Amino acid sequence: MYDLNAELAALRAQALYRARRTVDGPQGPRLALDGREVLGFCSNDYLGLAADPRLRAALVRAAERYGVGSGAAHLVCGHSREHATLEDELAEFTGRPRALLFSTGYMANLGTLAALAGRGDAVLEDRLNHASLLDGGLLSGARLSRYPHADAAALEARLAASAGSGARLVVTDGVFSMDGDLAPLPALAAACRRHGAWLVADDAHGFGVLGPQGRGSTAHFGLGSEDVPVLIGTLGKAFGSSGAFVAGSEDLVEYLIQKARSYMFTTATPPAVAAASRAGLAIARAEDWRRDKLRALIARFRAGAQQLDLRLMPSETPIQPILIGSAARALEASQALLDGGLWVGAIRPPTVPAGASRLRVTLSAAHDEHHVDRLLAALDAIRPLLCRDGE
Repeated sequence: MYDLNAELAALRAQALYRARRTVDGPQGPRLALDGREVLGFCSNDYLGLAADPRLRAALVRAAERYGVGSGAAHLVCGHSREHATLEDELAEFTGRPRALLFSTGYMANLGTLAALAGRGDAVLEDRLNHASLLDGGLLSGARLSRYPHADAAALEARLAASAGSGARLVVTDGVFSMDGDLAPLPALAAACRRHGAWLVADDAHGFGVLGPQGRGSTAHFGLGSEDVPVLIGTLGKAFGSSGAFVAGSEDLVEYLIQKARSYMFTTATPPAVAAASRAGLAIARAEDWRRDKLRALIARFRAGAQQLDLRLMPSETPIQPILIGSAARALEASQALLDGGLWVGAIRPPTVPAGASRLRVTLSAAHDEHHVDRLLAALDAIRPLLCRDGE
């Protein structure tokens, strides 16, 4: 028998234990957390749409028509008109012929990679990819190789070395969820073209934020479906709802319908949630002021943090990590901020490499300048915890 109590004790001793906190109320800058109000900087609600009344109204209207549950998998009787229309709108938004809905981003990544690769194939992934992409590569049974972070030259060398394999997939985040930086998609796409590989990009943290109308990292770089044949996104971040999708060619989507087990064998998301996603997508496309405000808040935070000599990372996205190093000190810093009424998550291994623990500040268009200024003042007050070696 496993000694689970001893394993849990070891996690606590290493400052790696994770505890849930309960939010009572809608997402937003101000959150009711365990009975007290805090100012939050840990949500992926980048455009401030999670509590938007227009999404709520769309969900209620659809629930009145379709009920609450979808009743079955998409391939049985769970695929509603709301699902079908959302897929059409996502295909148009991404500039791909078709899109396919999944219940979560994790399921989209597992299902897609396991369907497209298998024994005898090669999957090459950025070392800092999200866990779901790494798990999808492992689940596929293909030979998994992890290239150095954002290093297109190293990827090219591995592609050359893998010549003679079966199918080859190069897999990357568009925006890396813990560092906030962008993948070098143009260089990756060029390497894939030269070596006959497919590029798979998970743009969960890019959609809604980057590119014209928030069309994501590929649009930011001016890349199309020939450059990135498999494009994955989520609906629970900038779009304010829930679920995920894969966009690509007609053949890709039809193949995933037949082969992606996490699509085939799970109940569809409720139609009302799909309706809310449609509303979020429409708002994200139309309201450029949200992206403009977000960029201004990012610039304000980075300027203030640099004045405090904090260890920022090279990110121009809403994900603004403050590198600390020690897991224990990151946890202590997060708790100190929480004691002062600000909620910023401490990110520790295995989410990030050992010695790279950090505070992960995330900004939203729902924040205002005075929220950012309050955060900077709180960071200044705990600066000894944030400096290298506690200096």
